[in-house]
Amino acid sequence: MSLTNKNVVFVAGLGCIGLDTSKELVKRDLKNLVILDRIDNPDAIAELKAINPKVTVTFFPYDVTAPLAETAKLLKCIFSQFKTVDILINGAGILDDHQIERTIAVNYTGLVNTTTAILDFWDKRKCGPGGIICNIGSVTGFNAIYQVPVYSGSKAAVVNFTSSLAKLAPITGVTAYTVNPGITKTTLVQKFNSWLDVEPKVAEKLLEHPTQTTQQCAKNFVKAIELNKNGALWKLDLGTLEP
Repeated sequence: MSLTNKNVVFVAGLGCIGLDTSKELVKRDLKNLVILDRIDNPDAIAELKAINPKVTVTFFPYDVTAPLAETAKLLKCIFSQFKTVDILINGAGILDDHQIERTIAVNYTGLVNTTTAILDFWDKRKCGPGGIICNIGSVTGFNAIYQVPVYSGSKAAVVNFTSSLAKLAPITGVTAYTVNPGITKTTLVQKFNSWLDVEPKVAEKLLEHPTQTTQQCAKNFVKAIELNKNGALWKLDLGTLEP
């Protein structure tokens, strides 16, 4: 699928993997890249605009833990401004098993809420045009890091939720797939806490394994979007893309 002239909404598009993926996306001559993120970063937005001035980059402040009603209100504003959205990327994530409720809220509940809210505009049962959802999971969604069971469980939930969305495509007209990064050099994995401190040095031990850069991950992330395979579970690990 060509991304030329597409309108893309990217939740957490200024994060570590998110920002490098946004840079790859604007190179594809999108029409609009709409970034929803908790913290504004004018320098990053300016950098994205400079990479490809033909792409309109717009920022909206958004905390993915917001209630469904607030998310729906924001999406209504976005659709009124841009008329159509072709792709929604749910990219928010945290890794800290001390923060149990927030981990579930950011990694899973927020993703469900943005998906639920956009279905109001996309669902073909409401005469919507359909759409594409790309959810960021993790290889822990199908191969848990047992020292962080809350994080791993939240990502397994993303994988299963997205698989269900893909099977519902004949009803809703909305297709979905996950991109699942392996260990990537981000601030997420520099220092984090294990559940009940079962492994005090979990971050150090994880980083003993081979890792990939955010740039490597981002390039394959966008390749997966271009492949646009409903129901796919893409593994993005060590600079490779494989089902």
